[in-house]
Amino acid sequence: MRIGSDEHKLLFCESFIASHRRYDATQLPWPDLSEDDAARLRAIPFWRTALAVETNAGRLVSAFAKTVEDPLIRAAVELQGREEARHAALIAAMIERYDIKISPRPLTPPVATRRAFTDFGYEECLDAYFGFGLFGVAQQVRYFSEDFMLIFEPLLHEETRHIVFFVNWVAYERARMKLSALAPALTSYGYLRALGRLIATARSASHDGTGFIATGSEQMISGLTLRGFLASCRQQNVRFMTTVDPRLLQPRVIPAIGEFLLRLVPSAGAGAFPAAAQ
Repeated sequence: MRIGSDEHKLLFCESFIASHRRYDATQLPWPDLSEDDAARLRAIPFWRTALAVETNAGRLVSAFAKTVEDPLIRAAVELQGREEARHAALIAAMIERYDIKISPRPLTPPVATRRAFTDFGYEECLDAYFGFGLFGVAQQVRYFSEDFMLIFEPLLHEETRHIVFFVNWVAYERARMKLSALAPALTSYGYLRALGRLIATARSASHDGTGFIATGSEQMISGLTLRGFLASCRQQNVRFMTTVDPRLLQPRVIPAIGEFLLRLVPSAGAGAFPAAAQ
Protein backbone atom coordinates (compact mmCIF):
# COMPACT_ATOMS: atom_id res chain seq x y z
CA MET A 1 0.00 0.00 0.00
CA ARG A 2 1.38 3.36 -1.03
CA ILE A 3 1.19 6.12 1.59
CA GLY A 4 -0.87 8.96 0.16
CA SER A 5 -2.93 6.72 -2.11
CA ASP A 6 -6.71 6.44 -2.10
CA GLU A 7 -6.27 2.93 -0.67
CA HIS A 8 -4.34 4.41 2.24
CA LYS A 9 -7.02 7.05 2.85
CA LEU A 10 -9.79 4.46 2.80
CA LEU A 11 -7.91 2.27 5.25
CA PHE A 12 -7.09 4.87 7.91
CA CYS A 13 -10.48 6.60 7.70
CA GLU A 14 -12.76 3.57 7.43
CA SER A 15 -10.91 1.59 10.11
CA PHE A 16 -11.19 4.58 12.43
CA ILE A 17 -14.91 4.98 11.81
CA ALA A 18 -15.63 1.24 12.02
CA SER A 19 -13.83 0.88 15.38
CA HIS A 20 -15.91 3.58 17.07
CA ARG A 21 -17.69 2.35 20.19
CA ARG A 22 -20.98 3.81 21.30
CA TYR A 23 -21.47 4.57 24.98
CA ASP A 24 -22.90 7.34 27.12
CA ALA A 25 -20.27 8.76 29.46
CA THR A 26 -22.96 9.76 31.95
CA GLN A 27 -24.31 6.20 32.14
CA LEU A 28 -21.12 4.28 32.80
CA PRO A 29 -21.12 1.79 35.71
CA TRP A 30 -19.23 4.00 38.13
CA PRO A 31 -18.47 1.84 41.18
CA ASP A 32 -18.90 2.86 44.79
CA LEU A 33 -15.47 3.75 46.15
CA SER A 34 -14.11 3.02 49.58
CA GLU A 35 -13.46 6.04 51.77
CA ASP A 36 -9.72 5.73 51.12
CA ASP A 37 -10.15 5.48 47.33
CA ALA A 38 -12.57 8.42 47.29
CA ALA A 39 -10.17 10.51 49.35
CA ARG A 40 -7.26 9.67 47.01
CA LEU A 41 -9.37 10.55 43.97
CA ARG A 42 -10.42 13.91 45.40
CA ALA A 43 -6.84 14.70 46.44
CA ILE A 44 -5.57 14.48 42.85
CA PRO A 45 -5.25 18.14 41.85
CA PHE A 46 -5.29 18.03 38.05
CA TRP A 47 -8.94 17.19 37.29
CA ARG A 48 -9.65 20.86 36.60
CA THR A 49 -6.88 21.01 34.01
CA ALA A 50 -7.83 17.62 32.51
CA LEU A 51 -11.46 18.69 32.05
CA ALA A 52 -10.46 21.95 30.36
CA VAL A 53 -7.94 20.21 28.08
CA GLU A 54 -10.45 17.59 26.91
CA THR A 55 -13.21 20.19 26.45
CA ASN A 56 -10.91 22.39 24.38
CA ALA A 57 -9.82 19.36 22.36
CA GLY A 58 -13.38 18.50 21.39
CA ARG A 59 -14.10 22.06 20.35
CA LEU A 60 -10.89 22.37 18.33
CA VAL A 61 -11.25 19.07 16.44
CA SER A 62 -14.95 19.66 15.73
CA ALA A 63 -14.20 23.15 14.41
CA PHE A 64 -11.40 21.87 12.19
CA ALA A 65 -13.64 19.13 10.76
CA LYS A 66 -15.90 21.78 9.24
CA THR A 67 -12.98 23.04 7.13
CA VAL A 68 -12.01 19.63 5.69
CA GLU A 69 -13.04 19.28 2.04
CA ASP A 70 -12.63 15.53 1.58
CA PRO A 71 -15.95 13.98 2.77
CA LEU A 72 -14.43 10.76 4.12
CA ILE A 73 -11.66 12.49 6.07
CA ARG A 74 -14.19 15.06 7.31
CA ALA A 75 -16.45 12.26 8.62
CA ALA A 76 -13.53 10.72 10.50
CA VAL A 77 -12.41 14.04 12.01
CA GLU A 78 -16.01 14.84 13.00
CA LEU A 79 -16.15 11.50 14.79
CA GLN A 80 -12.89 12.25 16.58
CA GLY A 81 -14.34 15.59 17.70
CA ARG A 82 -17.33 13.80 19.22
CA GLU A 83 -15.06 11.33 20.97
CA GLU A 84 -12.88 14.12 22.38
CA ALA A 85 -16.03 15.82 23.70
CA ARG A 86 -17.09 12.51 25.23
CA HIS A 87 -13.77 12.32 27.07
CA ALA A 88 -14.62 15.65 28.66
CA ALA A 89 -18.10 14.34 29.49
CA LEU A 90 -16.55 11.27 31.13
CA ILE A 91 -14.31 13.39 33.34
CA ALA A 92 -17.21 15.70 34.18
CA ALA A 93 -19.37 12.68 35.09
CA MET A 94 -16.62 11.35 37.36
CA ILE A 95 -16.24 14.75 39.03
CA GLU A 96 -19.97 14.88 39.72
CA ARG A 97 -20.28 11.21 40.74
CA TYR A 98 -17.56 11.44 43.37
CA ASP A 99 -18.19 15.02 44.45
CA ILE A 100 -14.77 16.34 43.42
CA LYS A 101 -14.53 20.05 44.12
CA ILE A 102 -13.01 22.08 41.28
CA SER A 103 -13.36 25.62 40.01
CA PRO A 104 -14.02 26.12 36.27
CA ARG A 105 -10.97 26.75 34.10
CA PRO A 106 -11.33 29.31 31.26
CA LEU A 107 -11.80 27.71 27.83
CA THR A 108 -9.88 28.87 24.79
CA PRO A 109 -11.72 29.73 21.56
CA PRO A 110 -11.22 26.92 19.01
CA VAL A 111 -8.83 27.71 16.14
CA ALA A 112 -10.00 25.81 13.06
CA THR A 113 -6.70 25.61 11.18
CA ARG A 114 -4.57 22.77 9.86
CA ARG A 115 -1.68 24.03 12.03
CA ALA A 116 -3.81 23.88 15.19
CA PHE A 117 -5.04 20.36 14.39
CA THR A 118 -1.49 19.22 13.60
CA ASP A 119 -0.16 20.71 16.86
CA PHE A 120 -2.94 18.95 18.73
CA GLY A 121 -2.12 15.63 17.04
CA TYR A 122 1.51 15.73 18.10
CA GLU A 123 0.47 16.67 21.64
CA GLU A 124 -1.85 13.67 21.73
CA CYS A 125 1.00 11.38 20.66
CA LEU A 126 3.04 12.63 23.61
CA ASP A 127 0.13 12.53 26.05
CA ALA A 128 -1.01 9.08 25.02
CA TYR A 129 2.36 7.34 25.35
CA PHE A 130 3.02 8.64 28.84
CA GLY A 131 -0.64 8.32 29.79
CA PHE A 132 -0.48 4.63 28.88
CA GLY A 133 2.48 4.27 31.22
CA LEU A 134 0.81 6.06 34.09
CA PHE A 135 -2.31 3.93 33.67
CA GLY A 136 -0.17 0.79 33.78
CA VAL A 137 1.60 1.93 36.94
CA ALA A 138 -1.71 2.77 38.62
CA GLN A 139 -2.97 -0.73 37.80
CA GLN A 140 0.17 -2.42 39.11
CA VAL A 141 0.18 -0.63 42.43
CA ARG A 142 -3.64 -0.87 42.65
CA TYR A 143 -3.94 2.81 43.29
CA PHE A 144 -7.71 2.43 42.69
CA SER A 145 -9.98 -0.60 42.52
CA GLU A 146 -9.93 -2.59 39.28
CA ASP A 147 -13.58 -1.85 38.45
CA PHE A 148 -12.84 1.88 38.66
CA MET A 149 -9.75 1.57 36.46
CA LEU A 150 -11.69 -0.38 33.84
CA ILE A 151 -13.96 2.64 33.30
CA PHE A 152 -11.00 4.35 31.60
CA GLU A 153 -10.06 1.49 29.25
CA PRO A 154 -12.38 2.73 26.44
CA LEU A 155 -10.87 6.21 26.69
CA LEU A 156 -7.34 4.83 26.29
CA HIS A 157 -8.41 2.71 23.32
CA GLU A 158 -9.86 5.86 21.76
CA GLU A 159 -6.63 7.76 22.35
CA THR A 160 -4.84 4.89 20.58
CA ARG A 161 -7.17 5.23 17.59
CA HIS A 162 -6.78 9.03 17.58
CA ILE A 163 -3.00 9.04 17.39
CA VAL A 164 -2.92 6.26 14.78
CA PHE A 165 -5.43 8.20 12.70
CA PHE A 166 -3.33 11.35 13.13
CA VAL A 167 0.01 9.88 12.03
CA ASN A 168 -1.68 8.33 8.98
CA TRP A 169 -3.52 11.56 8.15
CA VAL A 170 -0.36 13.68 8.40
CA ALA A 171 1.62 11.17 6.31
CA TYR A 172 -1.18 11.10 3.73
CA GLU A 173 -1.32 14.90 3.55
CA ARG A 174 2.45 15.22 3.16
CA ALA A 175 2.52 12.59 0.43
CA ARG A 176 -0.23 14.41 -1.45
CA MET A 177 1.73 17.67 -1.17
CA LYS A 178 5.00 15.99 -2.25
CA LEU A 179 6.56 16.66 1.15
CA SER A 180 7.38 13.08 2.18
CA ALA A 181 11.12 13.72 1.86
CA LEU A 182 10.80 16.41 4.52
CA ALA A 183 8.84 14.17 6.90
CA PRO A 184 11.66 13.65 9.46
CA ALA A 185 12.27 17.40 9.78
CA LEU A 186 8.56 18.24 9.86
CA THR A 187 7.89 15.54 12.45
CA SER A 188 10.74 16.77 14.66
CA TYR A 189 9.40 20.30 14.39
CA GLY A 190 5.91 19.07 15.27
CA TYR A 191 7.08 17.30 18.40
CA LEU A 192 9.17 20.27 19.51
CA ARG A 193 6.14 22.54 19.18
CA ALA A 194 4.01 20.02 21.05
CA LEU A 195 6.56 19.73 23.85
CA GLY A 196 6.69 23.50 24.21
CA ARG A 197 2.91 23.73 24.40
CA LEU A 198 2.68 20.95 26.95
CA ILE A 199 5.35 22.59 29.10
CA ALA A 200 3.39 25.84 28.96
CA THR A 201 0.22 24.02 30.01
CA ALA A 202 2.06 22.27 32.85
CA ARG A 203 3.51 25.55 34.09
CA SER A 204 0.10 27.19 34.04
CA ALA A 205 -1.43 24.26 35.92
CA SER A 206 1.38 24.24 38.49
CA HIS A 207 0.99 27.97 38.99
CA ASP A 208 -2.65 27.60 40.00
CA GLY A 209 -2.08 24.38 41.96
CA THR A 210 -3.68 21.94 39.52
CA GLY A 211 -0.58 20.37 37.95
CA PHE A 212 0.60 16.78 38.20
CA ILE A 213 3.31 17.62 40.72
CA ALA A 214 1.07 19.90 42.80
CA THR A 215 0.29 19.18 46.43
CA GLY A 216 -1.97 16.12 46.51
CA SER A 217 -0.10 14.15 43.87
CA GLU A 218 2.57 12.77 46.17
CA GLN A 219 0.80 9.48 46.91
CA MET A 220 0.22 8.81 43.25
CA ILE A 221 3.88 9.13 42.29
CA SER A 222 5.40 7.83 45.52
CA GLY A 223 7.96 5.13 44.76
CA LEU A 224 7.73 5.77 41.01
CA THR A 225 11.13 5.23 39.41
CA LEU A 226 12.05 6.55 35.99
CA ARG A 227 12.88 3.08 34.73
CA GLY A 228 9.69 1.59 36.09
CA PHE A 229 7.63 4.34 34.49
CA LEU A 230 9.36 4.09 31.10
CA ALA A 231 8.99 0.31 31.13
CA SER A 232 5.29 0.70 31.85
CA CYS A 233 4.99 3.16 28.95
CA ARG A 234 6.60 0.65 26.60
CA GLN A 235 4.54 -2.26 27.85
CA GLN A 236 1.21 -0.46 27.69
CA ASN A 237 1.97 1.14 24.32
CA VAL A 238 2.58 -2.30 22.84
CA ARG A 239 -0.63 -3.57 24.42
CA PHE A 240 -2.82 -0.81 23.04
CA MET A 241 -1.17 -0.71 19.62
CA THR A 242 -1.92 -4.40 19.06
CA THR A 243 -5.60 -3.40 18.81
CA VAL A 244 -5.15 -1.42 15.57
CA ASP A 245 -4.82 -2.66 12.00
CA PRO A 246 -1.13 -3.63 11.48
CA ARG A 247 -1.22 -2.14 7.96
CA LEU A 248 -1.57 1.35 9.43
CA LEU A 249 1.33 3.59 10.39
CA GLN A 250 1.86 3.93 14.14
CA PRO A 251 3.58 6.63 16.20
CA ARG A 252 7.26 5.72 16.31
CA VAL A 253 9.21 8.75 17.53
CA ILE A 254 8.10 8.88 21.18
CA PRO A 255 8.28 5.07 21.68
CA ALA A 256 11.79 5.12 20.16
CA ILE A 257 12.87 7.91 22.51
CA GLY A 258 11.35 6.03 25.43
CA GLU A 259 13.22 2.88 24.44
CA PHE A 260 16.48 4.83 24.17
CA LEU A 261 15.99 6.37 27.63
CA LEU A 262 15.08 2.99 29.07
CA ARG A 263 18.41 1.61 27.88
CA LEU A 264 20.25 4.48 29.58
CA VAL A 265 18.55 4.23 32.96
CA PRO A 266 20.37 1.81 35.31
CA SER A 267 18.44 -1.37 36.06
CA ALA A 268 18.93 -0.62 39.75
CA GLY A 269 16.14 1.92 39.35
CA ALA A 270 13.59 -0.76 38.55
CA GLY A 271 12.72 -1.69 42.10
CA ALA A 272 9.37 -0.01 42.49
CA PHE A 273 7.69 -1.76 39.56
CA PRO A 274 9.66 -4.91 38.77
CA ALA A 275 6.98 -6.51 36.56
CA ALA A 276 7.01 -3.61 34.13
CA ALA A 277 10.73 -2.93 34.23
CA GLN A 278 11.92 -6.30 33.02
